[in-house]
Amino acid sequence: MIFNSFEFIFLFLPIVLLVYFLLNKWNFTCAKVWLLGGSLFFYGWWNPSYLPLIISSLIVNFLVGSSLGKDHSPYRRKLILTLGIIFNVSLLGYFKYYDFFVENINFLFDESIALKNLLLPLAISFYTFQQIGYLVDSYRGETKGYNFLNYSLFVTFFPQLIAGPIVHHSQVMGQFQQKENRRLNPQNFALGLLIFSIGLFKKVAIADSFAMWANRGYGMAEGLTFVDGWMTAFAYTFQLYFDFSGYSDMAIGAGLLFNIRLPKNFLSPYKAVNIQDFWRRWHITLSTFLTQYIYIPLGGSRKGPARTYINILIIFFISGFWHGAGWTFIVWGMMHGAASVINRAWKRAGRSMNKWLAWLITFNFVNISWVFFRAPDFETAMHVLKSMAGLNGIYLPKEVIEALHIPLGSPVLFNFKLGSPFVEVLLYTIGGFLIVLFAKNSIEWRDEFEPKKTVAFYASVLFLYSVMQLQQVTEFLYFNF
Repeated sequence: MIFNSFEFIFLFLPIVLLVYFLLNKWNFTCAKVWLLGGSLFFYGWWNPSYLPLIISSLIVNFLVGSSLGKDHSPYRRKLILTLGIIFNVSLLGYFKYYDFFVENINFLFDESIALKNLLLPLAISFYTFQQIGYLVDSYRGETKGYNFLNYSLFVTFFPQLIAGPIVHHSQVMGQFQQKENRRLNPQNFALGLLIFSIGLFKKVAIADSFAMWANRGYGMAEGLTFVDGWMTAFAYTFQLYFDFSGYSDMAIGAGLLFNIRLPKNFLSPYKAVNIQDFWRRWHITLSTFLTQYIYIPLGGSRKGPARTYINILIIFFISGFWHGAGWTFIVWGMMHGAASVINRAWKRAGRSMNKWLAWLITFNFVNISWVFFRAPDFETAMHVLKSMAGLNGIYLPKEVIEALHIPLGSPVLFNFKLGSPFVEVLLYTIGGFLIVLFAKNSIEWRDEFEPKKTVAFYASVLFLYSVMQLQQVTEFLYFNF
């Protein structure tokens, strides 16, 4: 089940919400059991066969975490933590990376090991990281007093289960215990509907529109020319942002309906003026996890510049590989790692740059790096990059030709190839820039929220328009990761 579907919006969410608050008046434990059952139903709607996997993962990790909270010897506690992390990494590695490693082994050693073509269990990348973080904190003695029901809700709470935000136990588990959260809160309810509507509009009205042009462009990458190439790259850059931030908004909004405040995951990342600034704004919960549980334990920036740069490259390698089992994802991650190292060295040297030039360089780097993130292989990525560099020819759409009164027989004329009129794609792209650079983001809406008629009207318009576009339901991009 996905957020942008009639089943979720008009059946699942209202029923789970209504029964949850009704049960809270009678028995709080029963209400939480209901919410846990609803979350597992939400997960199993996609593929019930993977329910035993997530349930087994919950049981094993809770038992390991509970064992880590006991007074064992330091050696035994470290051994238990190591085994717990190996369990989670092995689970993720088998389902997500088995075929990747087999393909590379077959290539390097001329073997013919059979591929399993495993279907990636939904959300496994997200709930694996959440549970690893829980085990590390249990080792540190920071998770005492949690029971299995609260732990299971922390992992499976349906608004954030499928594609994040990656939630830390300290951010939500206490909220399920607070008495004031057991009653319907009109302020939170109104705010939740607003944020959910913003996210839904981002997905169905903006991201899915850009998706048509991105998919078409990458599907015919070899034939792209200069304008096609740039419009294809921009289309995916905006599709990815509005798709994933839209999901995060809907998760935050749905959480607020239950009086649960999930952490922010996006803060206008395309306004960033350097790559470090970008990662403080993009997929914030992933950056936080990698910093807390990998970068800092490796030494962070405490052991000199050279070690700092190595640590940066390590976490971006992990980030790239976490996103997908392919060399294009690794290259994408290492590009960001190299850019982060250069940015650190630049700052360390005391250099500065004009703000708008810094933004232009940062945005274009991010835009170009997304080509590797989106392309199914290096060949496709290179076709798109060559077209963007003008190596496949620099031609003008006929709309531009006509506007400039250039004779139609001119050799610079070509038909725009992305399936829609050039002017339409151009206007959407300009609109995308205006929104990401100047519009108030959803976190600002949340923090500055006041229940007013104008805000209610705004949310209603976004919601009604979006619902009218739900005839063709599309999955979210991060379901693939």
